[in-house]
Amino acid sequence: METKNQLKQLFQEKYGYIPHYEFFAPGRVNLIGEHIDYNGGLVMPCAISMGTWLCIGKNDDNVIKLSSVNFDDAVEVPLQRSFEKTGPEWFNYPLGVINELQQSVDWQCKGLDLLFYGNIPIGSGLSSSASIEVVTAFALNQIYNLGIDKLSLVKLCKKVENHFIGVNSGIMDQFAVAFGEKDSAIILNCDTLKHKIIACDLGDYSLAIINTNKKRTLADSKYNQLVAECQEALTYLQQEINLNHLCELTAEKFALHQHLIKDETALKRATHVVKENDRVVSAAKMLAQGDLTNFGKLMYASHQSLKELYEVSGKELDTIVEFCIGYEHVIGARMTGAGFGGCAIALLQKGWEEDFAKYLSEYYFNEMGYYATIYVEEIGDGPKVINTH
Repeated sequence: METKNQLKQLFQEKYGYIPHYEFFAPGRVNLIGEHIDYNGGLVMPCAISMGTWLCIGKNDDNVIKLSSVNFDDAVEVPLQRSFEKTGPEWFNYPLGVINELQQSVDWQCKGLDLLFYGNIPIGSGLSSSASIEVVTAFALNQIYNLGIDKLSLVKLCKKVENHFIGVNSGIMDQFAVAFGEKDSAIILNCDTLKHKIIACDLGDYSLAIINTNKKRTLADSKYNQLVAECQEALTYLQQEINLNHLCELTAEKFALHQHLIKDETALKRATHVVKENDRVVSAAKMLAQGDLTNFGKLMYASHQSLKELYEVSGKELDTIVEFCIGYEHVIGARMTGAGFGGCAIALLQKGWEEDFAKYLSEYYFNEMGYYATIYVEEIGDGPKVINTH
């Protein structure tokens, strides 16, 4: 859809007036540093140009009305002091934000009409949920002049994901959506929340995002189990080392103490986490030097580790990366996001987008029996106000 104008028109048709405000928040990809955010390490995400648009207006009916262009199910709930998650429906994400805001700040809301539209493929690992959370929080903060700083909004949205939705995810997704800047990556320490914005000049290469079209839902996946396995590894190590997070260890120090981890699965998870954290440090140096070739090699190494040690890949993602390894105009590829399906990313030489899409589509279809979807994305900005009326 022609997002801004059509969404405004749909809002007017649904609610009977022109929306008072329009907002946007992006999705994100993680360039490298996967399953690190809940282990206190470094990640390198960036915002993308796909995202979530929100038209919003105030009503005096003491009712919250939530609807989306992407889903048939809409909901109207009486305004109350607190809400609870009901089922798996999409509207739990904005409802969770409203709930958390009501617990956190004093704001005078008499009712809201909200209409969302997103072009992030749902369940693709590009943070559609974080995008919805952040656009909702950002919008309400602006509309009601709540004075909440950006980092506090990020923490609030993470709390929604953890406690309202019930997924033990780290802070990376919400942080990347909120702090993203055009043509830049974020180096985020997920323990201290210190971050740096670094230039991400891809030069002769484009960022290709390949959606496996295998749906995955974090709350229904192995995600919480993986968090527990990492905690188990940490507990073993804490018998002899003063340690709060696995990522406090360098690969060298980990090698000296890994014998403490008696469970084979926990050892594999910890090995990935420590080495992946080191890869982020190396990747930042490669970007600063403009050495995209070696940056790409780190992407391939990251995927291999996620496949063999963390076991979160799968035939779909592996098929895409295998194709990329054999395609001379790609210099690096890996799964991005939690895994179990979702998306892969690739650094693709400019000018070869159509050729890449054609031959990857054929290769993937022959292996899987259905097609992947390929996007060439720009690294975009964080949330913004589009219009006020």
